[in-house]
Amino acid sequence: MKRSDDWLKQAKKDILHSKESLKIQHHEWAVFAAQQGAEKAIKALFHEIGADARGHSLFFLLKKLPQNFHVSDKIMNSAKSLDKHYITSRYPNSFASGAPEDYYTKEEAEEAIKNGEEIFKFCERQISSLREGTS
Repeated sequence: MKRSDDWLKQAKKDILHSKESLKIQHHEWAVFAAQQGAEKAIKALFHEIGADARGHSLFFLLKKLPQNFHVSDKIMNSAKSLDKHYITSRYPNSFASGAPEDYYTKEEAEEAIKNGEEIFKFCERQISSLREGTS
């Protein structure tokens, strides 16, 4: 099994965790888990091409991919949106007062999950295409 499979497996589990958090109205955890799922999916793609991926910004990780991956504006915008949740969903000092749970809504959680799934599917398709090309 390739390490990229391990990263993709955990990415899928993180997306599932985001959906479960949404069900119990832990919206701050739903957005964070969606971001984590997308990050791990991108890092799976980097592992697949034999490259190292450092950092947590989905936008900048996607920008570092070789140009032949043709990352769409839609995927890049999903990454930018999810990047905004990386810190604010976890730390009270991200806001003037209150805790992250006070700020996140169901709609934001649903949007984050949708964005996370889009990035996951993009990465999964890219990995499948790479493997088909080497079969």
